[in-house]
Amino acid sequence: MTHPLATTFSTVRDLLRYGVSRFSAAKLSFGHGSSNAYDEAAYLVLHTLNLPLDLLDPFLDARLAPEEIEKVLGVIERRANDRVPAAYITQEAWMHGLRFYVDERVIVPRSFIGELLADGLQPYVEDPEQVSAVLELCTGSASLAILAAHAFPNADIDAVDLSAPALEVAKRNVHEHELDEKISLFEGDLYAPLPERRYDVIITNPPYVNADSMAALPAEYRHEPEMALAGGADGMDIVRRIIKDARNWLTDDGVLVVEIGNERENVEAAFGGLDLVWLSTSAGDDQVFLIQARDLPV
Repeated sequence: MTHPLATTFSTVRDLLRYGVSRFSAAKLSFGHGSSNAYDEAAYLVLHTLNLPLDLLDPFLDARLAPEEIEKVLGVIERRANDRVPAAYITQEAWMHGLRFYVDERVIVPRSFIGELLADGLQPYVEDPEQVSAVLELCTGSASLAILAAHAFPNADIDAVDLSAPALEVAKRNVHEHELDEKISLFEGDLYAPLPERRYDVIITNPPYVNADSMAALPAEYRHEPEMALAGGADGMDIVRRIIKDARNWLTDDGVLVVEIGNERENVEAAFGGLDLVWLSTSAGDDQVFLIQARDLPV
């Protein structure tokens, strides 16, 4: 069906303006790649028109064919009406210059651990080139495992998820990044499916949203798999299990890095007796913590 406003638009600028207005009026929630209506609209318009995502200005006044206008308007309306994250519409997400395939089988990649991997977790990892084994728990799309493969060039990466559908997405991403020989995927519950070995680094962005926050999630987040978000009453159900057994899987000088979103208060209530190191990210100093192997419970 033809969009009632289709004939009133002719340029990329027209569609960008309409997208911003439509998203603002719909009071959408952001956080799956964009943080505001303008960036979201620009991304969706450029992607739908197969234009470079980093070159908006040269195309602003380009006149569009009627079918292009209809296609863009369809995407804008889907985002506004169905509250679907943009990444599920485009089936891609970007982290630190890398593109990942995504769909509703996995949460949209957005971990702040990715920022820390850009520096190889230094200074807590003395020499990233000496790291030989890395484990990612709750891998989802495998985006962090792939970033870890770049951060630690001489390491083998193991990545685990309980969800078979999520691992189908992970397998696709690993293959598209040509890392099949470097990253091994395991289906199962945390450490259970792994062969016996020790890791220099364990990273995880586990389910950590507490029950009250789950009940209040915006519609966009409800399109994501609940099992990848919900962490129990205080958000710490999975985190407790990860910490409890991590010492058995780390080398003596290994590190565990855990992302916990806005749950620092619950983390400190649950693990206040441990020596937690809070790491600085673009979101502040309360999103990701690190524990040295020697400070973990035995």
